[in-house]
Amino acid sequence: MNAKQPEPRQSRRITDVGTLKAFGHPLRLKIYSTLRVAGPSTASQLAGQVDEAVSLVSYHLRKLAEHGLIEEAETQSEDARERWWQAAQETLSFRHEDFKDTPEGAAAHTAVVRTLIAQREEQYETYLAQQEAWGAEWRKAADQSDFLARLNPAELTRLNAEIHALVKTYEAQGKATEAAGDTEGRENVAVHLASFPFRI
Repeated sequence: MNAKQPEPRQSRRITDVGTLKAFGHPLRLKIYSTLRVAGPSTASQLAGQVDEAVSLVSYHLRKLAEHGLIEEAETQSEDARERWWQAAQETLSFRHEDFKDTPEGAAAHTAVVRTLIAQREEQYETYLAQQEAWGAEWRKAADQSDFLARLNPAELTRLNAEIHALVKTYEAQGKATEAAGDTEGRENVAVHLASFPFRI
């Protein structure tokens, strides 16, 4: 087995249209999300998880790799012919201000955000369809809330930063506790945040 791979770098901000378009393909988003959650995987494993042909998944893996969004991972089996992949960073971000200056960039940004929102909605719908199977503790813990605040842009920026920092604290705490051997009752938890101005 190969030497241990370095951990993916913590974060990356996408600022070029080519990479954003490569990332924003619906199947590539699913593949990338699956790698983030499941960890290092082969094309055949990913194909089973996203319900697509191995050849198609392999093609999209190569496209993601071309833009540095994923990278080869340490071999996880005795079969040296298998190619393993992992996300190249823990988190990706992309901001409207980096793409607003061209119609192509603005359209690509909007399209990717819409695809992400649709996939997040699908993820939540899956939970709703399966919530009885999760049991009472998880049903009580899960939340769907809506808040209304009167803020200016600086206050909204600060609010978002504070929420992100809080979630990161829990992420780090969960990783550390699990690394110490406390895995009892732990599951993947999705936390989705959308904050934006509106008028009526």
